[in-house]
Amino acid sequence: MALEHLAIILDGNRRWAKGKGLPTLEGHRRGYDNVKTIGLAALERGVKHFSVFAFSTENWKRSKEEVGYLMDLLHFALTSEVDFYMKHNVRLKVIGRREGLSDKLCQAIDEAEQKTANNTAGQINLCINYGGRAEIVDAVKQLVAEGVSADNITEELITSKTWMHDIPEPDLIIRTSGEQRLSGFLTWSGVYSELLFLEKHWPDFMVEDLEAAIAEFGDRERRFGK
Repeated sequence: MALEHLAIILDGNRRWAKGKGLPTLEGHRRGYDNVKTIGLAALERGVKHFSVFAFSTENWKRSKEEVGYLMDLLHFALTSEVDFYMKHNVRLKVIGRREGLSDKLCQAIDEAEQKTANNTAGQINLCINYGGRAEIVDAVKQLVAEGVSADNITEELITSKTWMHDIPEPDLIIRTSGEQRLSGFLTWSGVYSELLFLEKHWPDFMVEDLEAAIAEFGDRERRFGK
């Protein structure tokens, strides 16, 4: 059973840093470095889409310092690091609401997506300002704005208006750091995803853990309600 779309909730960056006596922000930096390492390793192992929950619609509630650092880190990933993704032939896609993001970050998103659009080794999807309920709300608002009647609304039509509409549904969703909930990640498209919860904090997640997860996924039987 092929794993085409792997999605990960990057949990435990702050706890990892605290456990090592490091600043919280250093945990986020190490977490981003690991997105590159594990993302490339996943694509090399046949995964076509690697999605990460980088910043949720709820994360705005964190301290101003932490939010500012995360926004700067995302901007760095989408500007200074673009050549890294070009070198490895990887497409970048940002999923989520643009409202609330700075003009500078929105411009970086557009330019990174355009520059990497023709790369063919696979796609890394950065879910930024993403929330599963928000995604559904925005899809329904779009249908209402287009004048679609209630009688004509179908699951397929809602899917076509979601942020993830052109990305295959996730086969496997992993959450690190011991928490066993999805926290609004891929609420619409992940209804039949296999789930895997791991105790390791995200910065400690290694290629060996990725390979073990892929192997476990291959042993599962997916029935999709049949």
